[in-house]
Amino acid sequence: MKLEDVLAAKGRRLVTVSAKSSVADAIRTMHAEKVGAVLVPDAEGCPVGIFTERDMVRLYADGDRDFDRLPVEARMTCSLVVGRLSMPVDEALGLMTERRFRHLPVVEDGKLLGLVSIGDLVKIKLEETAQEAQALRSYIAS
Repeated sequence: MKLEDVLAAKGRRLVTVSAKSSVADAIRTMHAEKVGAVLVPDAEGCPVGIFTERDMVRLYADGDRDFDRLPVEARMTCSLVVGRLSMPVDEALGLMTERRFRHLPVVEDGKLLGLVSIGDLVKIKLEETAQEAQALRSYIAS
C-alpha cells in the first residue's frame, strides 16, 4: 500500500495556518479541527513549515508564553521531511520512526496534497494484518 491509498481512504483535508498567524491562533485551529499539527504553506501552497503539539511543548518549556504575539513562523518546524504519493506505507513508517516525528506532509510536483499521521499509517497496517490473518485462517480451514 502507498501513501496515495492512505490519502484516498482518509481524505485529503488539509488544516493550514499562515506563517504570520499567531501561535495562539494555530493552537485554536488545532483544537477546533481536532488535529495534532497544522501545515504552514507559502503563497503557492507549498509547505514551508509545520506546527505541531510537540512545538507547543517546546515553546512552553522554553518559557515563551505570549502566544498571542508570537508568530507561527518564529517557532514552526522548517526542516520538513515530505512523502510522495508513490511512497510505500512501510517506508513512511520507517522514516517517521527513525526520525522521530508523527506527521508527514505528502507533496507531489511542489503541491501539498495531504498529511498523514503515524496513527493513520498504523491503522492501515493493522487492517492489512487483520486481512492477512483472516486469509490464512480461511486457507487453513479449507
